[in-house]
Amino acid sequence: MASLKPLLYYLIILFVAISCKKEETKNSTELADEVTIIAQEKEAILKTLNNETKAAFQRDYDAWQEKWVHDPDITKIYLDFPENTLSESVGWEEISGFVKTFFKENPEPEPVPKLLDSIDVRLYGNGAWVTYEQQDSLRGRKRETRLMEKVNGEWKIAGMQTTIYGFKNVNETSK
Repeated sequence: MASLKPLLYYLIILFVAISCKKEETKNSTELADEVTIIAQEKEAILKTLNNETKAAFQRDYDAWQEKWVHDPDITKIYLDFPENTLSESVGWEEISGFVKTFFKENPEPEPVPKLLDSIDVRLYGNGAWVTYEQQDSLRGRKRETRLMEKVNGEWKIAGMQTTIYGFKNVNETSK
């Protein structure tokens, strides 16, 4: 029995080494698949955000509303430092009403800002946390945070926070 111990140890080490190697190969394949999926999801989110922005600036309510989750728990917040204003809307009915009123009071389309080509995305299953900055020709620099949800295979906006800094440098506004 004593002579079998070294052989048994050898077999266990061999088995562990083979298992680790298989797992390593599996993980690299899974990693490549995950990177591809993340890139595809990021591109789909980017498309939703750009289409929502175009629709809003062109005053196309129907196209705009298609990009939003219609749920009583969604939120939309604007914090405008240059104007010293804050607006918060909670729930689809309130957000929709706010946008309809804004479009009615401001019916002329605005210049569409340069569309996004870069966003930071954190995916959480059927949800995503998205952040980016954008230059608006009428309002200046904006920082946006969007909560996204995948509904029936399409990314939609479930939350939005926009901070408008205007045309001054952020460091100048904090002085």
